[in-house]
Amino acid sequence: MLSNAKKILNDAKKGKYAVGQYNINNLEWTKAVLETCQEMKAPVILGTSEGAVKYMGGFHAIVGMVEGLMKDLKITIPVVLHLDHGQSVENCKKAIDAGYKSVMFDGSSLNIKENVLKTKEVVEYANKHQASVEAEVGTVGGNEDGVVGGINYASLSECESIAATGITMLAASLGSVHGHYVGKPKLGFKEMEIYAKATNLPLVLHGGSGIPNEQITKAIAAGEAKINVNTEIQEAFAKGIRRYIEEKLDQKGMGYDPRKIIGTYAYKNMKDTVAEKITLFGTKNKAK
Repeated sequence: MLSNAKKILNDAKKGKYAVGQYNINNLEWTKAVLETCQEMKAPVILGTSEGAVKYMGGFHAIVGMVEGLMKDLKITIPVVLHLDHGQSVENCKKAIDAGYKSVMFDGSSLNIKENVLKTKEVVEYANKHQASVEAEVGTVGGNEDGVVGGINYASLSECESIAATGITMLAASLGSVHGHYVGKPKLGFKEMEIYAKATNLPLVLHGGSGIPNEQITKAIAAGEAKINVNTEIQEAFAKGIRRYIEEKLDQKGMGYDPRKIIGTYAYKNMKDTVAEKITLFGTKNKAK
């Protein structure tokens, strides 16, 4: 059974560790993440961008796939299925109706008044379905599935205003970017501490790929309880596919079988990447 994010993130906040949100793009991706987290007894958030939802067939298809894998793989850890960067109230509601137990309404491109009003509408709907809600203020830089933005730090007043809507977790943009960083990341650790204390909410760090490990550790200590990882898993997948083809394994026997192409190096690389993040975030053996 799918969970919402409230308990696992509040536990992470108290315990000074972070739960990883690993974005998924197909069945193999999902299976690799679930198996790794089960092996390491780590609670997990499976993130799906709106682009990934469209690619995989829709909200109902994804819910069916995740719940089916959980049953057949005998997954016992808490699993949250989360809509990442929901661009409209309507899409957040559609995800919840399909069975998602967590959604993000990304109103960061709106003025704060409109962001608050729409976030509140999502929260009210989510509460009726025992779902958790993430909101964003400020702007995360870079590009993720068509969500493009320049770095714009969140302010304390914006954080307090959006927190008052009853959200479960807060994505306060403080210097991170989606995708690759140009130069060294410059995160607002002091602001993280202030905002986490002022809102009493678990903070969410978007653009977790590419941030040096020591900065990740420092961000967790400052209040980041959910860290999103996407690019590094995509790169691990691509490197595995490239190696398989470069070794011409697709030309040997039945090496053209897509289950072998995807299920060999690419699959192992994804699992290894997730395992590294679980260790870094301190989530190992935190499943209850």
